[in-house]
Amino acid sequence: MHIERKSGVNLRRVSAITKKEFIQIVRDYRSLGLALINPVLLLCIFGFALSLDVNSVPMAIWNQDKTQVSNDFILDFQNSPYFKIVGYFDNYTELQNYIDRRKAMMAMVIPKDFSKIINSQQAAPVQLLVDGSDANTATIALGYVNAMVAKYNAKFVNASLSKLGLKDFSPIDVRPRVWFNEDLKSKNYIVPGLIALIMMMIAAQLASITIAREWERGTMEQLISTPVRPGELILGKFIPYFMIGFFDLLVAVAMAEFVFRVPLKGSLTLLLILSSIFLCGALAQGIYFSVVAKNQRLATQMAVLTTFLPTFILSGFVFPIYNMPKLIQATTYIVPARYFIAILKGIYLKGQGMDVLWRPTLFLLIFSSMMIFFAYRRFKKKVS
Repeated sequence: MHIERKSGVNLRRVSAITKKEFIQIVRDYRSLGLALINPVLLLCIFGFALSLDVNSVPMAIWNQDKTQVSNDFILDFQNSPYFKIVGYFDNYTELQNYIDRRKAMMAMVIPKDFSKIINSQQAAPVQLLVDGSDANTATIALGYVNAMVAKYNAKFVNASLSKLGLKDFSPIDVRPRVWFNEDLKSKNYIVPGLIALIMMMIAAQLASITIAREWERGTMEQLISTPVRPGELILGKFIPYFMIGFFDLLVAVAMAEFVFRVPLKGSLTLLLILSSIFLCGALAQGIYFSVVAKNQRLATQMAVLTTFLPTFILSGFVFPIYNMPKLIQATTYIVPARYFIAILKGIYLKGQGMDVLWRPTLFLLIFSSMMIFFAYRRFKKKVS
């Protein structure tokens, strides 16, 4: 007895297609490895290697003054976690060699009369040589240097005022309070973004070979000759990869919690539900490419081109969207990962619920519905 719903979907045929697809996945150990091992590898590689925190900046020093005053100034840098003194030198040639060989990112040159100028209540010039080949890191490191110099200047001024019997005075007292990511650790927002990157890339890549594989192996003609309907075929192939993708999601969430120690301030249930919506859209997009291309290699290339690059560059995962040109900013509105990353960061870092996340969730629903509709409409049960 056939079990059918009013929509005409035969659950027995869907179950048969699903079972067949599971058998194909198990036999294709490369695809199975891609599905199960790659998410862990990508999380480990990106999670540990990709960091926007700039610490232990290698610095070389040429102290021409060699007095207690200059040594005290250098000691502030030596005790700072943001700098690492890699050597003390006495000429420009050695400083240049260290910078050229990337052993040092910056070099500080303190003049001979540094202490005399300081004691005469004048500003002493200190030369700072910076390797600007990595502009972003160099800018951050310069900010650290300016902060250290400002701290030294404030300490010197306060000491001078104390000698005159005056109280320390600061006209502005800034008391910063960081919300959501109190320790300002980059991994706390990189790892949630990685979950979106991995899900989008892996899901689309895996699903992109499903229909194309049938055409290449000549088994599509056999499927066409059966009573199975297009919607049943797509659904039967969709279910196994959804289960694999959901397993990858659980692995990624577990690694974020126990390996990277990223705090989950929001609801785990809400995270899994909204991630499932995004996963459905990514899988449907892969199936659509598979239907259009009818070739595994071409379908995979289409999936990588339309998932990895937009997710990595245009989603706000690494590069802030507000820093992009206006035209590129407008383009990011059609990148589904932009909204999913906003959801992930909202749940992970801010503990937000649907009262705040309903807008990006609505877009994910539209994206998933459109991809499923396109895949269904594009697939024709006939031989070209």
